[in-house]
Amino acid sequence: MTNLSGKIALITGGASGIGRACGERLAQAGASVVLTDLQDAQGRAVCAAIEAAGGKAVYLHHDVTSEAEWVSVIDQVRERFGRLDIFVNNAGIGIGGLVTEMTLETWRKQQAVNVEGVFLGVKHSLPLMRASGDGGSIINMSSVAGLKGSAGMSAYCATKGAVRLFSKSIALECAAAGDKIRVNSVHPGIIDTPIWDSISDTADLSAVQQDGANRIDLDAMTSMITPLARTGVPAEIAEGVLYLASDASSYVTGQELVIDGGMTTR
Repeated sequence: MTNLSGKIALITGGASGIGRACGERLAQAGASVVLTDLQDAQGRAVCAAIEAAGGKAVYLHHDVTSEAEWVSVIDQVRERFGRLDIFVNNAGIGIGGLVTEMTLETWRKQQAVNVEGVFLGVKHSLPLMRASGDGGSIINMSSVAGLKGSAGMSAYCATKGAVRLFSKSIALECAAAGDKIRVNSVHPGIIDTPIWDSISDTADLSAVQQDGANRIDLDAMTSMITPLARTGVPAEIAEGVLYLASDASSYVTGQELVIDGGMTTR
């Protein structure tokens, strides 16, 4: 039931981390994937690797905060494939900082990418998904930070909490429309991705030793706060996305899939 042959999948933030892993896994399952990102060289390299492994992939340059670029991306998907079955709203950024020290510019930057980018993606992808009449799956990438608070990460938590409830609301809109499109959110825990390179030291993480590159020591952090005591990898999130993208989850909508090594059980 996870065979995606003939399906068209659009994945934002597909050049690295979780987005890349999702592109590789959905292509492996038979989908034709469209990866978008701002990191053009990396994105093209990912698509080349997918095709070298026997999959089908296309890369598009894409700033998710631009409505004009969303219109262009969806138009290109329509022109090339004529349909859209799976949409993984994955692009996101993380910037730490105490609220009293945070600039309005920093707050708005995270809102623009993590919330407005998700809104624009759903707004512009839904008409194309509905056009086929075959239904589809929208998967919005949230975080455990959308389920629980974290000192020093208030802006990020606010964006990911917004994604969680936005997803539930759109799930209800789609159900009311009878369009057979399911909408769910995914909530990764501590996953080894490039996003950690941009998250600065915070009060919540100050006790965690950092390596020479001034990067948070993820293994030390997970051993402290995650029951499974290890850092997750992007491929583990991609397996959850594959489930939500496939017919195996045909009766699942408006839900949150938490993949966090047990972190939120405490």
